[in-house]
Amino acid sequence: MSIPLKKKKQDDFAIPVPVEITRLPHGAGLELPSYQSALAAGLDLFAAVPADAPVTLAPGGRELIPTGIAIALPAGTEAQVRPRSGLAAKHGLTVLNAPGTIDADYRGEIKVLLINLGSESVQITRAMRIAQLVIAEVARAQLHEVASLNGTARDTGGFGSTGR
Repeated sequence: MSIPLKKKKQDDFAIPVPVEITRLPHGAGLELPSYQSALAAGLDLFAAVPADAPVTLAPGGRELIPTGIAIALPAGTEAQVRPRSGLAAKHGLTVLNAPGTIDADYRGEIKVLLINLGSESVQITRAMRIAQLVIAEVARAQLHEVASLNGTARDTGGFGSTGR
């Protein structure tokens, strides 16, 4: 006999975090970042390049793309700028410093550092979805200097040490 699960709303699966957002003049007319599915973790970010001046990324090229927005995160949170899987799979575009970190005390424009790892040039046009923004809680380390660290089964084994 199965027990029916209580139907949950999409908002029951996530912790709401209030984030203030301002649209900059060159972001006028663009959508605000938005979740593209009910359980998406990231808000899609849109390119705020001029409609009449798209940015062309040649293979191996990189460019800082404006989004036309700035945010105010609450203390104890960060925003991570991550690549969109579709752009990576279809065009070889990714976020160069992924994930890019936006600290809670930053108030400037969010920009996305894109790189073209594909074999063909890609045009970045106005309102194109270029990255995603994930809000996360922050843990701050309390460093304690010691003379030596306790041992583990892995110990100092590094790159490739646990695989074959």
